[in-house]
Amino acid sequence: MTQFGRRDFLSVAASVGAVSTWALAGTQEAEGGNSTFMNNVPDPLLADKELPTFKFSLDKSVGKVIGGSSGKEATVLQLPISKGIAGVSMILEPGAMRELHWHATAAEWAFVLSGRVRTSVIDPQGNAEINDFGPGDVWYFPRGHGHMLECLGHESCHFILIFDNGYFSEFGTFSVSDWIGHVPKSLLAKNFGVPESSFNGFPKEEVYFARGAVPPDNQPIPLQNKKLPAQTHKYELLSQSPHATFKGGREWRVDSTCFPISTTITGVILDLEPGGLRELHWHPTADEWQYVIDGNISVTMFGSHGRYRTEELERGDVGYIPQGYGHSIENIGLKPCRVLIGFNTGVYAGIDLSQWLAGNSLDVLATNFSKPATLFEKFPHKDVFIADQEGH
Repeated sequence: MTQFGRRDFLSVAASVGAVSTWALAGTQEAEGGNSTFMNNVPDPLLADKELPTFKFSLDKSVGKVIGGSSGKEATVLQLPISKGIAGVSMILEPGAMRELHWHATAAEWAFVLSGRVRTSVIDPQGNAEINDFGPGDVWYFPRGHGHMLECLGHESCHFILIFDNGYFSEFGTFSVSDWIGHVPKSLLAKNFGVPESSFNGFPKEEVYFARGAVPPDNQPIPLQNKKLPAQTHKYELLSQSPHATFKGGREWRVDSTCFPISTTITGVILDLEPGGLRELHWHPTADEWQYVIDGNISVTMFGSHGRYRTEELERGDVGYIPQGYGHSIENIGLKPCRVLIGFNTGVYAGIDLSQWLAGNSLDVLATNFSKPATLFEKFPHKDVFIADQEGH
């Protein structure tokens, strides 16, 4: 391994802590070409004769629980296939705060499912933003930017966090209480210009979930007064009109083209009617991470050389499709379903099977499949994207 590759590997390993050595061994730097495209080196997990599972029951996992607050994660430790994206399902009780912290190896993207959340975030230029979020809202914090999350009001809040690194662990972040709790008081006193006694009684270990009074409804003013960044960290996704609507469902989409700060993660909300199908497709530039908000879905994955796997996911389950692998999502329940989908790219890109075939002439299709050209005249002449239960 090159010196650069060794440092890169050790940085990833240090960030996750609990992730086992066998999982980390599957990550190798590409030899030649673009070193940021890690999949240039075949992943042993995906090179077997059978495709591995791509499903994990996130909300049924144990996670970390403190009082009425909890965090449950899906990394390569829980779902080994998910090397490009990690996710967390987090609930904060009233008065609870996910303490001040930062992520050294991953950016954070979030979607609020229920309740209200307040966040603060600071960038390397010292600009800080405080935002309040409700259901359907999204935030994005670039890698390494310090932030906190707290529940607003007298009802618990629930949100899903997506990180652009599957080796990242939510429980391996850098927390302010953990840092201050392990620095000599003399150094802290010098750093902040206050007596050493000021730090008597500070926590000695990581707090993780801090608990206090319910925050005021009005946003407080930072100690440094207001110094806002050029780009906001907030996007009201479900307040927008759907990106596209079909008989079989609809889709909301947010990437850097409409939310400029979100340069490494794209988010989608996919609604499917009973029997609705997000058609066979693939993403040439990103892995796909799925969280079922409501309903029951069947996800298929095609891995070349006759390898094919289907998983059924229900509310609270996670699915993962590696970059470039063919797949589909079908509502197999009796009621509409909703799926949150994250991609580790700042700009959405996908190729649908119907669109691909429609981009070829009848003679090419007839030759490829050894069928009469008249058959393919009946095929869609444009992208289907979402089909209803009748295939329309």
